[in-house]
Amino acid sequence: MELDFERCYRAVDSRDQRFDGWFYTAVRTTGIYCRPSCPALTPKRENVTFHPSAAAAQRAGYRACRRCRPDAAPGSPEWDVRADVVGRAMRLIGDGVVDREGVPGLASRLGYTERHLNRMLSAELGAGPLALARAQRAQTARILIETTALGFAEIAFASGFGSVRQFNDTIQEVYARSPGELRVRRTGGEPEAGAISLRLAYRAPLHAGALLGFLAARTLPGVEECDGTTYRRGLNLPHGSATVALTPADRFVSATLRLTDVRDLAPAVARCRRLFDLDADPVAVDGTLGADPALSARINAEPGVRVPRAVDGFEMAVRAIVGQQVSVSGARTTLSRMLGPVQPGELRGFPTAEAVAGLPDDAFRMPAARRASIRALAEAVADGKLDLEPGADREEAVARLLELPGVGAWTAGYVAMRAVGDPDVFLPTDVAVQRGARALGLPHTPKALEAHAERWRPWRSYALMRLWRSA
Repeated sequence: MELDFERCYRAVDSRDQRFDGWFYTAVRTTGIYCRPSCPALTPKRENVTFHPSAAAAQRAGYRACRRCRPDAAPGSPEWDVRADVVGRAMRLIGDGVVDREGVPGLASRLGYTERHLNRMLSAELGAGPLALARAQRAQTARILIETTALGFAEIAFASGFGSVRQFNDTIQEVYARSPGELRVRRTGGEPEAGAISLRLAYRAPLHAGALLGFLAARTLPGVEECDGTTYRRGLNLPHGSATVALTPADRFVSATLRLTDVRDLAPAVARCRRLFDLDADPVAVDGTLGADPALSARINAEPGVRVPRAVDGFEMAVRAIVGQQVSVSGARTTLSRMLGPVQPGELRGFPTAEAVAGLPDDAFRMPAARRASIRALAEAVADGKLDLEPGADREEAVARLLELPGVGAWTAGYVAMRAVGDPDVFLPTDVAVQRGARALGLPHTPKALEAHAERWRPWRSYALMRLWRSA
């Protein structure tokens, strides 16, 4: 990936936080790399190089700045937008696939050879999948060192390192500190037993009210809850269950995780970031949508509206099918009946596809046609015929969804937007979308509205959120 030197240097000179995660600044004279917004003195031009990933900077021999913590910067919004192999690979690496399945597993999921995948990632990011995963392991290890009382051997294996020696060498190389020195630098009191607390950075602005309001209206008892300032839910993760509490604040979302297995920290963080759409570039989104006079007033009044995504693609697809042609509250009631009784204060992950496929007919408590759709969905996901996770091929996922009985364009599009992360979905037949369009003085018949929405590409999913809020 070629980075324009002048543009990058201007961003560094102005300490522009919007570019955090887009690229990294390496300084030859200090041997460190920083995020563009680092508050340190701007380095001289002749001493600077720019890298498209933290892994590329580390591979070139630079260590992470201890002041701006470049490894904790928001991820590049490019990987959320792009539907190509590199974008899918980055989402899967972020979810910890390399740590669990190795590079062969990653390549197999994407349908490429290891050699070709390494070549594509190295060309785009300056580092292959192993180096990218190693950079993520280092960040996971630093979080565990600074926020838990776990022993270093436990942290090493929980972070995905093959040995304690590899863990020690990597921490020293990336942070120029030993694990013991990082722990000594820990600030604040003792961490809460069993909890891992961290800050999830995002690019401002973030309209927290819109995000929490959308999720609160759809909470499922026993799975999630929201009190207006904090969203809590249960998670199913590769090595066990977990709960998370997410509270938006200025420039970051405070996250408190309780994990059954600390090896699940990286995928838990990736899924929380995805749920709150924290890697989005709201300035780019609002700039495109705000160019339409019909939306400009809304954009100015409510900047930074995100698209709530999902922590579990199968869960989101079930919700979409249940929600067909019924109200939000009606869908909640139906899903609550399907999930069964819960204990007060209990939070658990949504049932897996295998569990739902095995439910008896009377557990669904819904029309037979809808029950058949959910059962067909569960069987397709359980058999591996339908992939709804972040690294899925978006076009293939939609095509497979449309093959299921009772699943039409609205449901497939909604799942593509929230589960698979497509930023450019539009649902012109949605009644609330039409109502919102009418309120804003836009064409509101499906055909005319879809034609008007062409000007909102590639951010039509965000336009949907605006129309729903206007309805």
